[in-house]
Amino acid sequence: MNQSRRDLLKASGIGAAALALGGVAATSASAAENPAAATELLPKPTGKRVVIVGGGWGGLTAARYIKKEAPEAEVVVLEKRDVFVSCPISNEWLAGEIPLDFLTRDYFTAAKNYGYKMIQTTVTGIDRASRTVSTTTGSIGYDYLLLSPGIAYDYTKWFGNDTLAAERCRQECPPALMSGSEHVALKKMLEDFEGGNFVISVPDGPYRCPPAPYERAAMVAHYFKKNGIEGKVIILDPKGKPAPKGPGFLAAYKELYPDIVEYRPSSLVKTVDLDKKEVVVTVTHPDDRTEEVRIPYAAANLMPVNKASEIVAMAGVSTGKAGWGMMNSPTFQSKADERVFVIGDAVGGYPYPKSGAIANSQGRIVATHIAGLIQGRPALANMTLPDNICYSMVNGEEAISIGVTFSLMDDKDVNGNDIKVIKPKMTENNTRSTALGKTTHEWYKGMMRDIFGS
Repeated sequence: MNQSRRDLLKASGIGAAALALGGVAATSASAAENPAAATELLPKPTGKRVVIVGGGWGGLTAARYIKKEAPEAEVVVLEKRDVFVSCPISNEWLAGEIPLDFLTRDYFTAAKNYGYKMIQTTVTGIDRASRTVSTTTGSIGYDYLLLSPGIAYDYTKWFGNDTLAAERCRQECPPALMSGSEHVALKKMLEDFEGGNFVISVPDGPYRCPPAPYERAAMVAHYFKKNGIEGKVIILDPKGKPAPKGPGFLAAYKELYPDIVEYRPSSLVKTVDLDKKEVVVTVTHPDDRTEEVRIPYAAANLMPVNKASEIVAMAGVSTGKAGWGMMNSPTFQSKADERVFVIGDAVGGYPYPKSGAIANSQGRIVATHIAGLIQGRPALANMTLPDNICYSMVNGEEAISIGVTFSLMDDKDVNGNDIKVIKPKMTENNTRSTALGKTTHEWYKGMMRDIFGS
């Protein structure tokens, strides 16, 4: 890559992207360790107060609609970041197809327009007995607590308890499933790329935005093709085929990028040799035979196992090793505490994908539920279930899509007792088109209007 081309590519906004740092965070800290925790963030309200941890798609949607349906309530959002940066649509930004400001919004305008309060701070503790959230800048009481803190990464399968290696891997091979420095670093890596293997790994188990790694592979390949870069995009997938929208992605790889994209199914990342720049992979063959292979990389976008943000465990409402929120179906009220709710990517126990559309839908549903509790109305007798729509770009103009609706159906538990279960129904459109590409942007703009008003 010559210097003039590299300078031209970097003009796409890396410098401005440095604003998009951070995310919801939490650490354990006592009042003695954190004197600020003894300071009240806000005066006590005259009515009910709802505290929302997490200013993403779910938390901000809930804040708007709780305030709309129960205007007498005080609604407070706690968020570490000072700029909202969307993960949905970000793969287009990585490939240079959209500007950074298409992804970003400020937090303050929406808070002012919709009447809720926005506080930039980091959560350090949650005491359900006293209904108090502690932060680095003070504490705040609540009547209802809504957790929408998103995901965290679990590198233990790759590096055990070696946290230094895990952090090195995150920085050198950024997953970019959380907005901020990871995305900026990945974009810079892509713009500096001069050839060789660009390895992308798909996480094992549930993870944020199931189509994201496959879409990212297509957009990286599109970037290579558009800019005449000699490189190979290698996708390492622990599954036997891409899901969702597998046929659409495989067709795009074969027809648009036959000499660029190499999809490797049943390939589970075992560890990463950061010094040698090799990904160590266990490959399972159709005859169940396994072998270990080492794949060299010039650049890597390695996505580890996902788990719930530690804030969910901090509140004592998590379940399982991954710490997903444990709720009473079909509501988002936690089993441990009827005053604590969990929505968004931290949700567990449901067949809901971890997506922006689902988080937005859940935010609306839980807002109606909490507003009803505040106003003394009965809990929702017929709980609305969320729905999901997801578009994936495969080049600069074309996209494929999937829609999912959910139904509450009768079933039996292991003891033969009658229960209600949530069942999904998926509709995929694997035929890429420019019409779906345009719809992708219109859908995203609609989501931003719903959450931010613009």
